[in-house]
Amino acid sequence: MTDQNAELDAALERVVEAARAHLAAVKAAAGRIDDDDVWQAYVDLNNASFAYDEKLLDAFGEVTPWDVESIDPDEADQRFGLGAGDFGPEGATDPYPQVISVRQRRDYRVPSVGALLRVAEAARRSSVPDDEDPGPVESVGEAVLELLQAGDGSLSSLDVPELEPLDGLLTVTEVPEPLDLEAFEDSDGSGPFAPREGELLVGRLDEHPFLPDEEEDHAGHNH
Repeated sequence: MTDQNAELDAALERVVEAARAHLAAVKAAAGRIDDDDVWQAYVDLNNASFAYDEKLLDAFGEVTPWDVESIDPDEADQRFGLGAGDFGPEGATDPYPQVISVRQRRDYRVPSVGALLRVAEAARRSSVPDDEDPGPVESVGEAVLELLQAGDGSLSSLDVPELEPLDGLLTVTEVPEPLDLEAFEDSDGSGPFAPREGELLVGRLDEHPFLPDEEEDHAGHNH
């Protein structure tokens, strides 16, 4: 039993060392996605935890709360396309032959044109130097475009009281070729979105805005 206890102590020490190494790798990566050192440290920590759990079970019939399975580092690298220098398109071992196109439409009602123009003009003034005249916002469409430009094109920039969201939808489509902006005139707003031969619609998500009474109903439920 003494030898078995010594093996357990050593296995636990490996877990502690692996956990410290994993934390050090995570700190060094500073949020970098798909960092190879973080991945390797993760595998080491996983396998050290698995080995300790197995030894604890064999010795005393007890287990840890860590629900892990052993990972073969070589097999994992091949499965996920990971490894030193294997990140990105050039190192991918299983490149996807299609391009994924995400297209979104959301409609809005304008309760007050004057209020929308005022909030758009405020957004325009904030984006130009104080000594320049930003000029007036003269139409509803121009106002919406101004809000989008102020929000770097994000639809979240249209979440303002001056716009009432209506139904919308989002589609995910497999397309054979990526979008070529030069193939469409600046005035062509439908061509880039029109379905083409060889495209495959994967799925569609319908968006329905909550009405005020519906929001109150949802507020009373925990999900």
